[in-house]
Amino acid sequence: MGATTLYARRDVAARILAGECLIIYHNLLLRIPQSWVNTHPGGSLALLHFVGRDATDEIEAYHPDMTLTMVKSYSIGRVELVDGAWEPLVPPIMTGWVRISNSDGKMEWYREATAAISTENTPQCPSSQILLVDKDLSPRSHAPTFATLSPPPTDLSLKVQVRHSRAYRELHKRIVDAGLYKTPYLTGYGPEILSYILLGITSAYAYSHNWLITSAVSLGLMWHQLVFTAHDLGHNGVTHNWTLDRLIAIVIADFIGGLSIGWWVDNHNIHHLVTNHPSHDPDIEHLPFFVISPNFASSLWSSYYKRVMHFDRFAKIVIAVQHKLFYIVMAFARFNLYALSYGFLWKKATDMKRRTRGGRWAFWLEVIGLVFFWTWFGAVLYGCGSWQKALLYLVVSHVVTSPLHVQIVLSHFSMSTADLGPTESFPHRQLRTSSDVICSESISMIHGGLHLQVTHHLFPRLPRHNLKRASKLVKEFAKEQGLTYAEFGFVDGNKEVLGVLRGVAEQVKLMGKVAKAEAKEAVEKKIAAAERKAV
Repeated sequence: MGATTLYARRDVAARILAGECLIIYHNLLLRIPQSWVNTHPGGSLALLHFVGRDATDEIEAYHPDMTLTMVKSYSIGRVELVDGAWEPLVPPIMTGWVRISNSDGKMEWYREATAAISTENTPQCPSSQILLVDKDLSPRSHAPTFATLSPPPTDLSLKVQVRHSRAYRELHKRIVDAGLYKTPYLTGYGPEILSYILLGITSAYAYSHNWLITSAVSLGLMWHQLVFTAHDLGHNGVTHNWTLDRLIAIVIADFIGGLSIGWWVDNHNIHHLVTNHPSHDPDIEHLPFFVISPNFASSLWSSYYKRVMHFDRFAKIVIAVQHKLFYIVMAFARFNLYALSYGFLWKKATDMKRRTRGGRWAFWLEVIGLVFFWTWFGAVLYGCGSWQKALLYLVVSHVVTSPLHVQIVLSHFSMSTADLGPTESFPHRQLRTSSDVICSESISMIHGGLHLQVTHHLFPRLPRHNLKRASKLVKEFAKEQGLTYAEFGFVDGNKEVLGVLRGVAEQVKLMGKVAKAEAKEAVEKKIAAAERKAV
């Protein structure tokens, strides 16, 4: 079948149910082979979340022109449009279905979780919402059906979403024409590299004079600043060459910072694509320490972590006071990044399919980098002279990086976590789930330019130093399209996040009281029934 073949929606659904990975790009039907799903540099989930959907905006936002010319080679035809638009299907993974290899080496459907479709229609739980919960062990079908791929009702207009999408593509063209994808090496990274070197030298000099606190603070500040460049490299936003960007990123993240850039890219891509979705975005899945939606009380299944996020007794206790623990937990967030990094690399090492993703050289270089990191940092801790001083150095150097973690959550924790379904366009979703942190130019370096999260989420490959200029165009776009561009000051943003955490904590307490009242009522009914029976 050639590029002239026209596929109706039912035809596309049938092929997806037969096991094909089909994605729409500029009305072309792309068939992604399983080998590429397994080895896609952006991770397999980045593809699986768009099966049956129009991913034109996402594909162009995440890939350079050279890659886009290759994308069309996967085309097997065109799709049939209704009123000039593709009516989306629900990707199987969003209803708990995945493809796995059976004992014979053949791919087959496997239901990893149960889809819980909203029975109400509120801003927090819209009718379009599909959340995943622990797998129901009762007899069910052994494969998804056409009904599984059919989206629940939504209040969104497909026509309006298509209009947003088309306007976004015009905006993207304006961004390109303005030269904002050109990296300002000298004026952008020049001063930053000097600051990295200065902080490193200060830390080493202070350490040599036994000024351990000064050394630890300087080292923490250097890590804090280096993360911004590692972030850019992970998005291929510096040299725009995947291999070169990844090589530099490994040196910065793994060798100097002790964190896996491979994990960060895998995690961060999904965060960008399904931002603030309780069942799919790993960046808001922080049980038992934080939840930003009462939906987490249902012990949701995470399609990223492949496990149930249990809302157990310990979680209930912690979540009830999460707004009081927020800054304490954030102070030690870097330790959690170590755990996530090393867990990812371990899984990658034991899973041959994941091991090929991004090149084996990158995996082994990361392993070498982490060994190097703990060798030099271990020597630093050992040289402090006592375990008490080493512990103090460890804690101080890591706590200094905590403002970065606070800043990141400010841009999403206070925003919507509702699932508006596959009808929602890329720009609508990003503006609904992201916000900016307003700050003066004099302290923008502290935020690394990533306080402009709205624009960054719309154009993830855009060099960080050009986000401010681009944000002016984005604000014009939002105003023209009737979309909200959210932004808060740093203090107000903190108040918003704490307000969300406090609100959810109060709802959890209320749910606990209701559950106790219902349990007490049930017991009283049983006692009364037993007494009547005895009489």
